[in-house]
Amino acid sequence: MGLFFSRRGQIWIETVVYTLIGLALIGLVLAILTPKIKEFRDRSIIEQSIDSLNVIDSKINEILDAPGNRRKIELTIDKGKFIINATGNSTIFELGEMSSAYSEPGLSVTIGRVNVTTTKLTEKYNVRLEIHYPIYNISFEGIEGEEYFTSASLPYKFFVTNNGTNPLTGVLQIDVTEG
Repeated sequence: MGLFFSRRGQIWIETVVYTLIGLALIGLVLAILTPKIKEFRDRSIIEQSIDSLNVIDSKINEILDAPGNRRKIELTIDKGKFIINATGNSTIFELGEMSSAYSEPGLSVTIGRVNVTTTKLTEKYNVRLEIHYPIYNISFEGIEGEEYFTSASLPYKFFVTNNGTNPLTGVLQIDVTEG
């Protein structure tokens, strides 16, 4: 009978040891993969934001042909904030708290028409994506200034309108409205 209990105890101990080894291996795999998953997710968000800025840019280019042209833009913001900088005539995505650098920190890189600037924070990175329109005057609902839009579950709806050339300055007026 003593042999039966010792063999049963041995099986119980082996089961516990193998379970602990399995849990340790799962923990090790998660510790290795979690940063890579976060990096992949952040890179995907940045690339989607670049694509969104390119869509906005293409809609602005579509309305340049004639005054009164108007186009609708639907914009989903998953992370960060979207800025219409009417005083600086630019559209911007600011993505903070990214787990890895998208470009060399402190240097501006151009991807198509999008200017990408990565800034190192304490342990994370801030990525700023911007398209500047130096030959147009952009306004938001007729007003110069900055308008901020943060992440939301539903897409934002915007309209870009060609308001024609300002007769005093000769600069094309583009107005963005939220709809």
